[in-house]
Amino acid sequence: MGLHPLEFSESYLDSPAFRDKIKAHEAELDKTGRFIKELYKDGKNLINATKQLSLAQKKFAQCLGEFKFEYIGDAKTDDEKCIDESLQEFSSFLRNLEDQRDLMMRNITETLMKPLEAFRKEHLGSAKAERKRYEKETEKYYSSLEKLLNMSAKKKEPQLQEADMSVEVMRQHFQESSLEYVCKLQEIQERKKFECVEPMLAFFQTVFTFYHQGYELAKDFDHYKKALQINIQNTRSRFEGTRSEVYELMKRIRESPQEYRQTSPISSEGYLYVQEKRPPPFGSSWVKRYCTFVKEQKILHMKTFDQRSGGKLGETESVTIKSCIRKTTETLDRRFCLDIEVTDRPSTVLTVQALSDDDYRFWMHAMGGKEPMQYLNRTHSRERGIDAQLDDVGISFVKNSINAIETRGINDQGLYRVVGVSSKVQKLLSLMIDETNSGIDLALSEDWDVKTITSALKLYLRSLPEPLMTYELYKEFIVPAKSATPESRVQAIHSLVHKLPERNRLVLSLVTKHLANVAANSKQNLMTVANLGVVFGPTLMRPQEETVAAIMDLKFQNIVVEILIEQHEKIFGDAPSSSPTLAATPLSAPTRQSKRLSRQNRPLAVYNPQVLDIQTVSPSSESPALVNDETSAGSNESVSSQSSNASGTPPEKSKNHHATISTSLPESTGICTATASWMNSASPASVTPAKPGSEGIEKNKPEESVTLMKAKAVYPCEAEHDSELSFQVGAIFHDVTLSREPGWLEGVLEGKRGLIPENYVEIL
Repeated sequence: MGLHPLEFSESYLDSPAFRDKIKAHEAELDKTGRFIKELYKDGKNLINATKQLSLAQKKFAQCLGEFKFEYIGDAKTDDEKCIDESLQEFSSFLRNLEDQRDLMMRNITETLMKPLEAFRKEHLGSAKAERKRYEKETEKYYSSLEKLLNMSAKKKEPQLQEADMSVEVMRQHFQESSLEYVCKLQEIQERKKFECVEPMLAFFQTVFTFYHQGYELAKDFDHYKKALQINIQNTRSRFEGTRSEVYELMKRIRESPQEYRQTSPISSEGYLYVQEKRPPPFGSSWVKRYCTFVKEQKILHMKTFDQRSGGKLGETESVTIKSCIRKTTETLDRRFCLDIEVTDRPSTVLTVQALSDDDYRFWMHAMGGKEPMQYLNRTHSRERGIDAQLDDVGISFVKNSINAIETRGINDQGLYRVVGVSSKVQKLLSLMIDETNSGIDLALSEDWDVKTITSALKLYLRSLPEPLMTYELYKEFIVPAKSATPESRVQAIHSLVHKLPERNRLVLSLVTKHLANVAANSKQNLMTVANLGVVFGPTLMRPQEETVAAIMDLKFQNIVVEILIEQHEKIFGDAPSSSPTLAATPLSAPTRQSKRLSRQNRPLAVYNPQVLDIQTVSPSSESPALVNDETSAGSNESVSSQSSNASGTPPEKSKNHHATISTSLPESTGICTATASWMNSASPASVTPAKPGSEGIEKNKPEESVTLMKAKAVYPCEAEHDSELSFQVGAIFHDVTLSREPGWLEGVLEGKRGLIPENYVEIL
């Protein structure tokens, strides 16, 4: 049973039962007060703990937002961009969530803590004050009553009447206090039901609102989460393909390191110990230096560097080599030594020591020493046990294989991922490309399972002397894969596909159309466009050189193949537009990143400022080294998406100096399209700017000199090398000519001649 009601009439009787009822009410209020006080304390702890949690979450979010992934190479795929931005997205999500949590804490303070504390202080506090007053009046009344009753009856009447009146006043005060106290007790007992519960209701409403906000954030995040999962899966798949290629390259280099040492046809690099002679009696010392020999100019750059000293770089010394001969052990008690005669210091011989016998032979061959060796420059070749050719037999095999796969196994799970037995695959391919066995229909034959046919088709495409998308166009296909917009990628690849030889384009169309059919059945075979891109990226296109940098571009090969699959009908069905593909992108101010990235992979010899002038070469005197110079400059060209947007397609360099070189410069820079021809040394060609609207210029007559132009800076630039010029907007350059390096001009500013990024200036 609950508390007994307190009747006002009982206040006059003041019976023991009435007093027991009051005590019960008082005990209940005391319990309520203790409950509210404890709840308030726990609420404070909860708020403080939540604030600490919020601070930790915000710090975590800040850490996420400030971190950025570094990547290998000069550009990121769209998937990598999304993954890179994901940390900022996570940080934003957490900050938004913590903002809601802070709001919840403020609401809890206002709707729970303050009302409870106010009820405890105002109402329970007033009840305690009434209780003290009631107890005080009780004590006064009963004390005066006892005193009155103990008064002698012999007292005079006036004294007795005065005593009676005094007690009556006391009784009235007591009864009034009792009535008010009873009323207060019952009022608070009723009030606490809503004064305590209503704040709790507001508290839970605030909490549930916070959780609902989290739910809404999670719903908003769900779409991004699913897209990011696809990005992660695509990146993981590309990683697996890249890792296997890197391990394969590492294995080949481990087996024959000398074969892979020569990474540039125009320069040789490595460590040599250089003898430094001192005056007697100090003798001489041997200093370890990292040396780079530029073949064309015969310049040896020597840089002091010792890994044991913390990797600090010393000064660089450069000498021009006249001759190199072997140093015999009869004249010097050290092995692997060479004597180098330099032109910079007459009658001076520089003695260097190689690291091993193979290293010694390498340097002898590189410097043209008198003890030559048979050093074969590495060229990109893959060991093939099968002579695959892109002829009628090969095309027939491709069609036969595609028909069989689409007839028998288009829905097989892991199609093209699940490989066949190597011996059976090679046997099938050898049989199918043999002209005497061209009558086999793989769609009807049960001798060959689907995975063997798919593996044979991939092996055929990999075994071709040149990939379907050719070595020559490899770089051009990679460039749009690194550009900013999907539309520009499709346009560029569309145009490049139609530059392929007819047979290559035909087979590429057959294969990509087939892969589009495979992807259309991805729900059954689990082979999405992204998965097929991973499988066929290195099969349909690959670089001629085998380096880690080239392997890092595998992900962009995959993107190109994905575009070919997704846009097959447009790319192979319609002729490309005549307008430049990448130049159609709106002009934007070039970034320093685009300038920097275009400089990173240049060969060292091309970088020498002394050989940057436009030279005229006689056909009869053209050396292989110079041809290699030009070829390498073209193969190492790297253009990021930003520079593509800003400056259009960089100048193409012809591999044959006898041929006419067409140089297409961006219209936005003000440099008109020009055509130049390499002439003999007695008849230098000149380049003059075309008139606006003309498509080119005619070759000028022999005996005329090169026409020099003026240019004006439209963007500021800070030099990153001694051969470059620093300038501000509005700077005027004189004697401007085309540089041998793609994407760069050469001119004079304030008496200094140097390189100028072409997309930073306009021709006057």
